[in-house]
Amino acid sequence: MELLNEIWQTARRNKLRTTLTGFAVAWGIFMLIVLLGAGNGLINANLKQSSRFLSSSMVVFGGWTSKPYQGLKEGRDIRLHKTDMEITEKEFAKNVDQVGAQYNTSAVISLGQQYLSSSISGVYPNHTKINKVELLHGRFINDIDVRESRKVLVLGNKQAKELKCRIGDFVNVGSLAFKVVGIYKEQENGRGEIFSSYSAIKRIFGAHTDDAGRIEFTFHGLNTEKANEDFEKDYRRRLNAEHQAHPEDEDAVWLWNRFTQNLQMEQGIGIIRTALWIVGLFTLLSGIVGVSNIMLITVKERTHEFGIRKAIGAKPWSILRLIIVESVIITTIFGYIGMLLGIFANEYMDATIGHETIDTGLFKATMFLDPTVGLDVCIEATMVMIIAGTIAGLIPAFKASRILPIEALRAE
Repeated sequence: MELLNEIWQTARRNKLRTTLTGFAVAWGIFMLIVLLGAGNGLINANLKQSSRFLSSSMVVFGGWTSKPYQGLKEGRDIRLHKTDMEITEKEFAKNVDQVGAQYNTSAVISLGQQYLSSSISGVYPNHTKINKVELLHGRFINDIDVRESRKVLVLGNKQAKELKCRIGDFVNVGSLAFKVVGIYKEQENGRGEIFSSYSAIKRIFGAHTDDAGRIEFTFHGLNTEKANEDFEKDYRRRLNAEHQAHPEDEDAVWLWNRFTQNLQMEQGIGIIRTALWIVGLFTLLSGIVGVSNIMLITVKERTHEFGIRKAIGAKPWSILRLIIVESVIITTIFGYIGMLLGIFANEYMDATIGHETIDTGLFKATMFLDPTVGLDVCIEATMVMIIAGTIAGLIPAFKASRILPIEALRAE
């Protein structure tokens, strides 16, 4: 207790020095936690978006030709046909598993006095596997629905609540009655779709066009980036030939390959993590250097005091202990303060930026999610600073404990 009281009195007499030492410790830990938290927020948001899709899947869109070919000018609108689905399923069966399609339209859906305007997606059963729709009640579109062109609907939970409907109810899509067979969980910040059988939606809303919508399929055996690039090149060349587009025209048919997208995202996440740790550790190092410099100055300023202590009988160990304990206490208290401020800053980011979304046109995406750092990282960073502060105080303390009283008393 006497030792602690002495340290407290010393800190009160040297407020500026104590404050500077504490600030260096707190700032280093604070910045490390905030940087790692911000990086984790970006990483978690990207991981959440990628988890919504099956990585071994592709979506194929029609585009616009960017090169003239066989007397045809560039800029032609390419629309995928039923034959493109057949080509995908038969000619690329070595890698392709399940082939489906999605045809989108919009309509007013009503039940009694309740109504809403929404997009309706006619899909195949494999859509829920590719896009990971989480069902709450009922079922999704099945093969029989597609084969018999059944007028069935799968609604989002918010849409079902708005229409006040349940499984088995019939709702009006325009002037036609559709049966609700399933209710799925909508994304918290997403724009809910309504699903129906592909054949029914195509027959009712797209009977006068040969546009098949977009093709989506799962695949296997493409485990490397090179294998995926080769498949995409062959697949695009074949579909381009079907639509009289240049074999190398990448704009005529667009491919959204979730596998290569995930590879790129993982590489990006790895770079972000490495960069954050490098910056964070350098920030922590700057705090350690700051503590070391201040401790060196502190010991030098107190050399005269240490000489008096030794002259009246103080042992070297008592001086060494005094400096070490003071260093540990200061770094511990201010390190804890820096840790708490860093955690608070991360929570504030989560409460503000963490709820902001961007509209991609297909869905709304969260760009910042759960920007937090594990408690173990916070404690480890604080312990590193405490140990560094102790070592920083140990070296000059050892020198001070060995100085002769006469030399210490002569120090200015």
